[in-house]
Amino acid sequence: MSTSLLYHGFGLRGYDYLGTEYRAGAIWFKIEPKPERLKCSVCGSENVIRRGITVRGFKALPIGGKAVYLVAPMQRVECRDCQVVRQIELGFAETRRTYTRAFERYANDLCQRMTIQDVARHLGVGWDVIKDIQKRYLKRRFEKPGLKELRQIAIDEICVGKAHRYLTIVLDLESGAVVFVGEGKGAEALDPFWQRLNRAGTCIEAVATDMSPAYISAVKNHLPEATLVFDHFHVIKLYNEKLSDLRREVHREATEQLHKEVLKGTRWLLLKNPENLDQKKTNENGSKKPCGSIAH
Repeated sequence: MSTSLLYHGFGLRGYDYLGTEYRAGAIWFKIEPKPERLKCSVCGSENVIRRGITVRGFKALPIGGKAVYLVAPMQRVECRDCQVVRQIELGFAETRRTYTRAFERYANDLCQRMTIQDVARHLGVGWDVIKDIQKRYLKRRFEKPGLKELRQIAIDEICVGKAHRYLTIVLDLESGAVVFVGEGKGAEALDPFWQRLNRAGTCIEAVATDMSPAYISAVKNHLPEATLVFDHFHVIKLYNEKLSDLRREVHREATEQLHKEVLKGTRWLLLKNPENLDQKKTNENGSKKPCGSIAH
């Protein structure tokens, strides 16, 4: 096996091939870093002193049905320039990971077509390893989505867990993508979003929010040219609440029992769409109630 095959087949650069072992049904390739890789991982200086070696194995791309591992000595060096002691950069694997970058890319490709459990079985690793790979990919891909093309956004809060922890969500109304998640439900939760929006030079045309004074004030302060829109759900919710309050007030002011009986049970009649009213609805004693009404 040549060093060039290490590069083209496994994505290794700056390492020499030493040998191969076949044990436990897997293939183990022994490699070692070339002298030019002996640099400080903090400042990049080559003025270093060797301070010991730790041998580690890394899960690599499989060959057919055989698992493949790369065994490499992890050289620790002391930098004479910045006075720190660190392991040299691997190049082919992320820090504190037991698999190579090529293995990670392959697992992510499989996750597009298979379940996490299927990928884990195929690659001979634990479910949690593939889950971690997928989470890291999603974080890199969607942690900070581009804001330059935003035109219409929606702002709302959600409650997470039993401890009533709130998150403020900003949604792209055109694509449906979540573009920002902030801690809390006040106007200050949106401060990082406004900063990113200013740096991106985005021109927001419309913002949909609920009727929270905090969100309304924040939008007017940071996007004075944008059209502020109240979402349909909260408008109807407020209308329903006002209608119920009015019905209760009229019921309290009614002086005759007949008037109260007419008002009783009309809440759902008033709130229903006309096409959903049922003329055949009756109360418990068989007498006709107002169409569509439901007795309390």
